[in-house]
Amino acid sequence: MKVKKFVASSMPEAMKMIRAELGNDAVILNSKVVHKKGFLGLFSRKNIEVIAAVDPKPATPPVQKIKEKRKERTESMRDEQLLKEIHELKATIRQLSQGGGVEHYPTPLKAIDAHLIDQEISDDVRAMLMSTLLQRWYTSEKNATYDEVKQWLHEEIVRALSSLSFGGISFQKKFINVVGPTGVGKTTTLAKMAADCVIKHRKKVAFITTDTYRIAAIDQLKTYAKILNVPLEVCYNLDDFRKAKEKLASYDIVFIDTAGRNFRNAQYVNDLKEMIDFNEEMETFLVLSLTAKWRDMKDIYDQFSIIPIHKFIFTKVDETSRHGAMLNMMIQCRIGAVYMTHGQNVPDDIVEATPQLVANMVTGVELR
Repeated sequence: MKVKKFVASSMPEAMKMIRAELGNDAVILNSKVVHKKGFLGLFSRKNIEVIAAVDPKPATPPVQKIKEKRKERTESMRDEQLLKEIHELKATIRQLSQGGGVEHYPTPLKAIDAHLIDQEISDDVRAMLMSTLLQRWYTSEKNATYDEVKQWLHEEIVRALSSLSFGGISFQKKFINVVGPTGVGKTTTLAKMAADCVIKHRKKVAFITTDTYRIAAIDQLKTYAKILNVPLEVCYNLDDFRKAKEKLASYDIVFIDTAGRNFRNAQYVNDLKEMIDFNEEMETFLVLSLTAKWRDMKDIYDQFSIIPIHKFIFTKVDETSRHGAMLNMMIQCRIGAVYMTHGQNVPDDIVEATPQLVANMVTGVELR
């Protein structure tokens, strides 16, 4: 508390001085009349002496303090309860999404989980998606229908894939190399991409093939080269490949076809490294058939991963109704897709891949 004495000629004058120095919250502790001597002790004058005080931090009335403490205690208890409920909710969601209590799912989410299983979504990817859907369900203002939850699933798939690279050829690299196991449709896919570059993008295109194991493969590519009126170079070793690169230096895009062999044979991939110069000028696409089991796809990727794989191409989309394998591959390998093919027609039956298209195929719906 700040205490000060004031002397003034009158009480109003004293009050004015107190307000100016101590403010409106000051209180009068004492006041009295005093006499002040004049010149040579004569003509004394009557003054008012006032003692005033102020508390820099005004005391809160006891009742108010009690109310504030009670409010703080209530808010603290409410926050603790909220945190407890959040932790319990997260634990429940985690248990449910890990398959520990599917029977306790809300009915629409049971159906979504069954749909993901039918689409052959892997356990870890399914758990990730269901965890997000459960959180959204329990934080939603109203119970959603099955169709609404399916829309949520579509959105979550798009979100999960949004950080990956998608779309057609970027034209930032001159050489486009396609690799993959036998029977996935590499040569036909290569021809479709080349036709798109020639017809749609007006690019100057050429072919290189290193598939010297099958005469039929060379003949097939020769047919496509003749139709598109583009050159074809056949390479038997790395020296041939380098000479072909020099010979085709004036072309915009050079597509490289590789042999389809048993992917479980590690020597096949080593042969590729000895046959092709994988450098900064090249994009390599791994071709996978959606008719294959996704675990086989993962084994194929693991075998080919000793060479740089930039994107996937998924073929035979039209030959299966289950498309979960490609979602598993992209999420687990963190690699996007460049194209999907759905038939043998050249240059048709090929589309650029997008997260939305993948979500459409997995969920069976288009996002509204």
